[in-house]
Amino acid sequence: MVLNPQYILLGGSVLFLISIFASRAAYRFGVPVLLLFLIIGMVFGSDGAGIQFNNASTAQFIGVVALSMILFSGGMDTKYSEIKPVILPGIVLASVGVLITTLIVGTLIYFITNQIARFITLSLPESMLLAAVMSSTDSASVFSILRSKGLHLKENLRPLLEFESGSNDPMAYMLTLLFIGAVQAGEINITGFIIKLIVQLVIGALCGYFLGKLIIYIAGKIKLPASSQYNILFLTFVFFVYSSTEFLYGNGFLAVYIFGLVLGNSKLPNRENTEGFFDSIAWFFQLIMFLSLGLLVNPSELPHILGIGLAVTFVIVAIARPATIFLCLAPFKHISNKAKHYVSWVGLKGAVPIIFATYPLTAGLENASHMFNIVFFVTLVSLLVQGTTVNFAAEKLKLSNSSD
Repeated sequence: MVLNPQYILLGGSVLFLISIFASRAAYRFGVPVLLLFLIIGMVFGSDGAGIQFNNASTAQFIGVVALSMILFSGGMDTKYSEIKPVILPGIVLASVGVLITTLIVGTLIYFITNQIARFITLSLPESMLLAAVMSSTDSASVFSILRSKGLHLKENLRPLLEFESGSNDPMAYMLTLLFIGAVQAGEINITGFIIKLIVQLVIGALCGYFLGKLIIYIAGKIKLPASSQYNILFLTFVFFVYSSTEFLYGNGFLAVYIFGLVLGNSKLPNRENTEGFFDSIAWFFQLIMFLSLGLLVNPSELPHILGIGLAVTFVIVAIARPATIFLCLAPFKHISNKAKHYVSWVGLKGAVPIIFATYPLTAGLENASHMFNIVFFVTLVSLLVQGTTVNFAAEKLKLSNSSD
């Protein structure tokens, strides 16, 4: 059957309507709505209702566009006054923390796949690649779940978690590319990686900041005939900031997050309308992204990686994440052990690891499909277990203002 606009629009609108109505039920029962979007995508995919969507490059493109908008919106909603006390620990978690997580998880994955679960045997570079893909926390999940739950956390935990998730993607992205190259070439170029990482971070930060200042100047000087046109101007600049930064060999994800921070903490024309517009746009793109990633996976393949998927989930949640948090936050004496335990628990996975898992697929690596299924499984478990217990953990640790 040849797809035409009617079929595409009908199918898309039905998926959207089901997702929107189901999100109400999910909110009522405390289930993360993003998990629901993934499951709906799986149900309507090739193993379910039969929608054929198996193009990893298209899913990757959708994910990059959506993630740019989500990071921008998250940055725009973050106030300097909130993140100022947590910038240093946030930077440590977003850089050193991602590296430590990758090394711990990668080493244990190599041991598991070569000594215990030999259904899938991964080399050390492949194990490190799989770990790198899952090394960052997911900005879409963290922003969505923390804000939808309406949590009022103590010890500046919400800005710390949001800053970490909004800024740790560049490190995970670079590590993913590093280990893809290592798998293909059989060696790791550490010097080249360090140089590329520094260039990516510096150019990304500079582009995000200065282009943010530029658009504020432009918006203040021009008089558009309709206030809604300012929203279109800012929306256009989000994509311009991402693409121009990537063109200059910087990290576009970091750039759009900082761009959002700059805009959100500046005087804007018709601010309330702009914030409402981008909040809606961010939700729209989250819906598209999670549905697309759900459609991409074949649920019938997941039982084959159930054992290794559970083992990797345990390694990340119970070993790597807590060890990383306590090591990275050890110098910051003002952060209590209870807070460290909570940060360890809210290391949510989501769309970002799945998007990064499409890179080995598009690179044509031998075990890429197994890696993608493992990442998808870990994400499902993370959203189901950690995502549903964010409130419970805060109350048990007495870190929620409502628990006083």
